[in-house]
Amino acid sequence: MTDELPQPMVSAEWLEEHLHEPGLSILDASWYLPAQGRDAEEEYEAGHIPGAVFFDQDLVVEPGSDLPHTLPSPRHFAQHVGSMGVAVHDRIVVYDGPGFFTAPRVWWMLRTMGAKNVAVLSGGADGWKAEGRPVTKEPTKVAPCLFETDFDENAVVSLDEMKAVAGSGDAVIVDARPAGRFTGEEPEPREGMKSGHIPGSRNVPTTSLSKDGALKDEAALASLFEDAGVQKDRPVITSCGSGVTAAALLLALEQAGYENVRLYDGSWSEWGSRPETDVETGPARAGG
Repeated sequence: MTDELPQPMVSAEWLEEHLHEPGLSILDASWYLPAQGRDAEEEYEAGHIPGAVFFDQDLVVEPGSDLPHTLPSPRHFAQHVGSMGVAVHDRIVVYDGPGFFTAPRVWWMLRTMGAKNVAVLSGGADGWKAEGRPVTKEPTKVAPCLFETDFDENAVVSLDEMKAVAGSGDAVIVDARPAGRFTGEEPEPREGMKSGHIPGSRNVPTTSLSKDGALKDEAALASLFEDAGVQKDRPVITSCGSGVTAAALLLALEQAGYENVRLYDGSWSEWGSRPETDVETGPARAGG
């Protein structure tokens, strides 16, 4: 048995081989938009990977926030994750339904809170089930533990910092939302949101990062980001609708060799709801 997980993705073969080893925590981090017509918790209860615990992305948030997925404080995060039986030094595998959609958000949260040995399951639960791998309806027995956080404040970009950066060229802002929402041609799924994007942003939709639930290889990702105008020699900030799929962008950027990448946690739910924020519509500006 090796102590280190393959990074940043693990295969279904690897996970099945190591399923019952001590020190391995598995988290089902599935979450869906209403338009997708899927219920993450219901699917978990109908059949999940043995040993997996459901990570509710609508619950593990900062209490009292007016935003849907605000990163909780280290104390609140530790309470939630510790109650799931996850320790900071565990080998932690995170998965979602499609394979590369919302699992990276929990991967990012865990890393931001101090976990080092975290990976995402390639192919997700959909791929796992399609291949006939084991699933169970049995509730996972959990032994609550202490999750000792080591919070990386620099990983999280605030609204004030985004106001200073937007349109300045000091960093490349990359938006994971679909193209229609980025340009403002399609409405936002949440009421009260402006349409468009943060000034100077580039658009790399989450759906372009993977194929059949598996992250594309380093060369393909590098080409994708370069074509979108995301330069490796500049700081990069990722954004999306509510901070969830921005983490998928961040993981893909790191895999493509980008080193200075951070996440705007408020994302469009924050920027698009504030009366004082500037908005652009249409395609990304060349050189923006």
